[in-house]
Amino acid sequence: MSGSTRDHNGRGNRAAPIHFLARFVDRACMASAAIAGAVIVAVALTVTLSVSMRYVGFGGIRGDFEIVEMGCGIAAFLFLPLCQRKGNHVMVDIFSMALPQRTRNFLDQLWETLFCLAWVIVSWRVAYGLIDMYEYSDRSMLLRMPTWIVYGFALFGLGLSALTALSNAIEQFVRPDPNNSRTEAPQ
Repeated sequence: MSGSTRDHNGRGNRAAPIHFLARFVDRACMASAAIAGAVIVAVALTVTLSVSMRYVGFGGIRGDFEIVEMGCGIAAFLFLPLCQRKGNHVMVDIFSMALPQRTRNFLDQLWETLFCLAWVIVSWRVAYGLIDMYEYSDRSMLLRMPTWIVYGFALFGLGLSALTALSNAIEQFVRPDPNNSRTEAPQ
């Protein structure tokens, strides 16, 4: 094999950067989802503790609803990249199922590209929102937590979603056609 690396589909060095990007995106999406899961667990514990404290007569945690609002907002944006990576968005494929596989692959690639563009546009606008919230020093009502923090997590999740959609589109472009019998044999 004279030092050339091959991926599981038998492609040569040409696939190495794509494989690196795919591994990076996979790990980043899983890390983002893990952080989101930890945030949701913290929110659930906060609510449980607040309700328990009210039940026994100590009063709840001040601003617990603000913690829930911010935590759920952060988690939602941090779960987006994994959802994009796994292709778990709502799809209506009743019309495309009758199309040939090559056409469906093209449509999937087109949708991933459009998702990437949409994530970039939404990220751009959220970045302006982040700047505004930071400059205005906007804070929550009871706990006085800065609201720009949520925008920061949203921007991270949206940016990673855009990179994920781009990675998905590139992977679909270089993926060999399974219906084509002329595949490159590993050396």
